[in-house]
Amino acid sequence: TVKGDVHDIGKNIVGVVLGCNGYRIVDLGVMVPWPKILETARAEKADAIGLSGLITPSLEEMRTVAQEMEREGMTLPLLIGGATTSRAHTAVRLEPMYSGPVVHVADASRAVGVVRSLLDDGARDEFVSQTRKAYEELRRQFADRDDRTRRLTIEDARANRVILDWTAQEPPKPTFTGARAINDVAIDELIDYIDWTPFFAAWELPGHYPEILDDRRMGEAARSLFGDAQQLLKRAVAEKMISVSAVVGFWPAGSTRDDDIVLFTDDSRSTELERLHNLRQQMAKPDGRPNSCLSDYTAPIESGVPDHVGAFAVSAGGGLDAAKKKFEALGDDYSAILLTSLADRLAEAMAEWLHAKVRRELWGYAPDEGLDNAALIAETYQGIRPAPGYPACPDHTEKRTIFRLLDAERNAGIRLTESMAMIPGASVSGLYFWHPEARYFGLGRIGRDQLVDYAKRKRWSIAEAERWLAMNVVEEREPAATVAAAEPLSVKSA
Repeated sequence: TVKGDVHDIGKNIVGVVLGCNGYRIVDLGVMVPWPKILETARAEKADAIGLSGLITPSLEEMRTVAQEMEREGMTLPLLIGGATTSRAHTAVRLEPMYSGPVVHVADASRAVGVVRSLLDDGARDEFVSQTRKAYEELRRQFADRDDRTRRLTIEDARANRVILDWTAQEPPKPTFTGARAINDVAIDELIDYIDWTPFFAAWELPGHYPEILDDRRMGEAARSLFGDAQQLLKRAVAEKMISVSAVVGFWPAGSTRDDDIVLFTDDSRSTELERLHNLRQQMAKPDGRPNSCLSDYTAPIESGVPDHVGAFAVSAGGGLDAAKKKFEALGDDYSAILLTSLADRLAEAMAEWLHAKVRRELWGYAPDEGLDNAALIAETYQGIRPAPGYPACPDHTEKRTIFRLLDAERNAGIRLTESMAMIPGASVSGLYFWHPEARYFGLGRIGRDQLVDYAKRKRWSIAEAERWLAMNVVEEREPAATVAAAEPLSVKSA
């Protein structure tokens, strides 16, 4: 797993699958810088290098690895995988950086076929040639799509913002302001909140739970995996293998006309505490639909409406590394991976449990919602909890603001890597918006004008903005005099 990223479930499954098919795997673990990757490849006389990553900054780290492999004259095949990777990203951003073979591996089931083709002298040339032709066509299609896409200027997009009636009801006031740790939750309380569908997806068994258990093709494997998961979950609870922690907070808040949300120290709203920076959709939309931004769901400062915004960070990773090492020492890689995937599900369950507690008690804007757990998993409740790095707010660096507000490391034992991955990896963080009309949305790709504006608001250089927003920025081919010299960045976030 590349530098800055700590996620390894999929990577470990790939390693097990390849190992079972006769390949020797050198697993460097997580958060591996490119010099160590290249040095180990040379020392081990590797036949191929595989890179994995889950968060979008990892995609740019993979680009660095490809560039350094090219600079050092390497010719080893480079395999790309992970939840945020895609054939399009590999074709547009990675393959042009390296003259050796670069192949996106969609899942573990395809890894053996890809590696076999790359290492077979009789099949390699044809496989590499076909892959390169396919990636060239993807780049052409991507360029054509760019030319057809119409975007509004950022000024016009802001003029087409979501309009809410802030006089229709008085915003609810949380029961406290500031941050508060919640560290006394038993894992037993969270089990009913687990969404098992992503669990099966992590093990490359696509399908909706519980229907997948009776699926004609995958049902037998799904039932076996589910049974193992239930047994290990019971054991993890009984032996206290892992622990959960959380911190939640609320602050007086108001939005600005340039899409920021200002958080204040107290209800007097005279002193700014922090500022959340947001991005707005810029695609031209039919039928008068608005160009959404998260700031639209917080009352404008000039309205005088006393609104609030919440934030949270939760983890189910306490003790996980020690428990995994015990399994690995026994040669039980399966249980180590299974426990990791269960911890991820418990972290998401903790986020769901805490959001319910916020709605019903801590913020109390839906005290009588009375939803069952299935409805909670389906997110049919009032309010949203968007997370940095996801479609509505792709800038991972906004986690820094959230973590400062929450003092997340002290209150919940969670810290950030330089690439904004959370440690422990089984952690979730985000914001709370209460408004009944608040909705999730995908930002899509933005214009260069918003990139420049955002960089000014964040007090970034253009290069910094391009680095952190590379997956959402469209190159508008403006002259270098207008925008500091930079490479085109034109790949949409997975």
